[in-house]
Amino acid sequence: MAGDADRLRLPAPFGTASVRVDAMAKVTGSARYAAEHSTQGVAQGVVVSSTIARGRVVSFDVQAALAIPGVLDVLTHANRPRMAGLGIFYRDLDSVGGTPFKPLHDDRILYSGQPVALVVAETFEAARCAAALVRVVCEAEPHATDLVANRGATHHPSRWKFGYEPPAKATGDVEAAFARAPFRVAAEYDEGAEYHNPMELFASTVIWEGSDRLTIHDKTQGSQNSHFYLCNALKLKRRNVRVLNRYVGGAFGSGLRPQYQLVLATLAALKLRRSVRVVLTRQQMFSFGHRPENLQTLKLACAADGRLLSIDHSVVAETSRHEDYVESVVSWSALLYQCASIRLGYALVSLDRSTPLDMRAPGAASGVRALECAMDELAYEAAIDPLEMRRVNYAERDQGADRPFSSKGLRECLSLGAERFGWSRRRMAPGSMRDGRLLVGWGMATAVWDASQMPASARAVLTSDGRLRVSSATSDIGTGTGTVMAQVAAATLGLPLERVEPELGDSDLPLAPLQGGSFTAASIGTAVQAVCAKVGRRLVTLARKIEGSPFAKARLADIDFRDGALCLRSDPSVRVGYVDAMRAAGIDEIDEKSTTVPHVLRQRKATRAAHSAVFAEVKVDPDLGMVHVTRVVSAVAAGRIINPRTAESQVRGGVVWGIGQALHETAQWDHRFGRLMNHSLAEYHLTANADVGEIEVIFVPEEDRLVNPLGIKGVGEIGIIGVAAAIANAVFHATGRRVRDLPITPDKVLGLTDGG
Repeated sequence: MAGDADRLRLPAPFGTASVRVDAMAKVTGSARYAAEHSTQGVAQGVVVSSTIARGRVVSFDVQAALAIPGVLDVLTHANRPRMAGLGIFYRDLDSVGGTPFKPLHDDRILYSGQPVALVVAETFEAARCAAALVRVVCEAEPHATDLVANRGATHHPSRWKFGYEPPAKATGDVEAAFARAPFRVAAEYDEGAEYHNPMELFASTVIWEGSDRLTIHDKTQGSQNSHFYLCNALKLKRRNVRVLNRYVGGAFGSGLRPQYQLVLATLAALKLRRSVRVVLTRQQMFSFGHRPENLQTLKLACAADGRLLSIDHSVVAETSRHEDYVESVVSWSALLYQCASIRLGYALVSLDRSTPLDMRAPGAASGVRALECAMDELAYEAAIDPLEMRRVNYAERDQGADRPFSSKGLRECLSLGAERFGWSRRRMAPGSMRDGRLLVGWGMATAVWDASQMPASARAVLTSDGRLRVSSATSDIGTGTGTVMAQVAAATLGLPLERVEPELGDSDLPLAPLQGGSFTAASIGTAVQAVCAKVGRRLVTLARKIEGSPFAKARLADIDFRDGALCLRSDPSVRVGYVDAMRAAGIDEIDEKSTTVPHVLRQRKATRAAHSAVFAEVKVDPDLGMVHVTRVVSAVAAGRIINPRTAESQVRGGVVWGIGQALHETAQWDHRFGRLMNHSLAEYHLTANADVGEIEVIFVPEEDRLVNPLGIKGVGEIGIIGVAAAIANAVFHATGRRVRDLPITPDKVLGLTDGG
């Protein structure tokens, strides 16, 4: 099947900068998000959150809340509808090791901000007022939320933990190589927790359709994951539940696992036997999932020519008490550079916090940041240009797995990025470049991210009016998934883009993986290409049966699909329109389904990854310590780019977030109470327009048919990786001060507080 798909010609609009197919719906407001689906008599729910970090609920006083006009009920663990008892029924398709959190299941409080009750009323205003009147009596227990204070209480995830792959075994004699090296760096790089802040708040609108039938509009990155989870947790019949998420206002990983508003809204709908909507507040958006706080230790050593002699990279990261959340933080250190002696370590500390959750480039955004900052430090120790340091240690093979890369355009990224940025004009000495009174710094970093493909299914329906509908249960969280589906389908069957309608965000549609990991375009795009190839073969069969057909003896390889017609490659004027072929056969539509799976045995022969090189310019006020990122050049090698417009948008967004990681974002805790203090957009600093300078994105051409039939590697993650490191390195170049503790705030730049 894949071979037939490859033989189908892929003309424009594949690879062209097309406008998103959902652009008009979004800019006109006709796109409906999870909280915007109206139904007659929908009740409103407001969550009551815990105020202690650990303990149990002793009692509730809900009388004042129930006295508010319009209040329908106050759901707690004591009066909710039935739920599954065992933790295994709460596992979802992105679960980690341990027992998942079970919303409103019992009296246990596992972290501050945990939902303990749901007030449901006829109006949102009544529900909000009543929620403030619910009195929760708790019995607090000793808690621990401070990673630094508890860094000695580590444990290692079991090798058998779901989703965990331990770091590679040590190679060479790391300690001996480090001891005898002429140039060495040993440093710790700290990073506070970052919280997802997508524009759309998490919400679920549960529409009661009678007889326990539910249609649910959920903020999620996987409608089928929410469906799977909800049916298991609440013991619902699968045929009675449908989950929709046709439009998602950003997620960045926060929607990979079903969030608690989904369970609470569904419980309320089941109990009241009516439609219920629950929307979390911005403050409650900080009560689940986040990039985990971590403490990384790096020891690097090199020879006089800059060649690495040893890499020793270890991390201590937070997780919750009830689950072991793990990330691939240190493994990148064995992938980016060639080195004979490498030792990697990973350990967790269980704290009374919510379980962390994948956030854009999980593991790599943190691990590569520390590695690339350490590489910059080592370059200065050895008096070698940081760019040259990367070139000297360029890895031609994946040394950990002892296999080649399927393709690797990093060398071209380094060259093109440096040329466009003007790196050759950089002076090596810190503080040697100025713009008036401002200090100017230039820094760079490299980056890597896995290129994966997941099993996926798609359906294609070609109708007798020449329109094509392609369907999959995948999600579009703003990345342009629907546009990619339409472009691949249009290119495969030679149709104008406007004649293709993508359908997605519905648990009833063909199987799709979660939207994340930079594998969506590769997975869904391959499935769409395959199913459209089946449609193409059906058209060829129909055309051959037409009396006197010029295609009677034509092979598939002899035929082009162009402008809604079959054409002979040897003579494009010989053609049969799709509509004509279908009418001749007396059929109204061609309906095909296809499932694609990665060719694992073939793919295992090589390591598949996207790469990039990031160059950043900062200007620092020497008196105020304020850092402004004025310019970033990101050169990316990410395989075949289906839509340069949306791909560039993804990389730009990643750069903006990288600026936030470097300069703004971090959780502030009051460990006395185990509470997150800056849980609002007024106090949790995000990158604003004024913080962003010029961003230039370069895509390095890369042909790679081993990674998947379309040669796609994905750009969602690679855009953020390396950005924070390039900025931190630029700050050092400007000021001569190493700030290893992110974010880089003015007090650290000025040396008023310890940043390293």
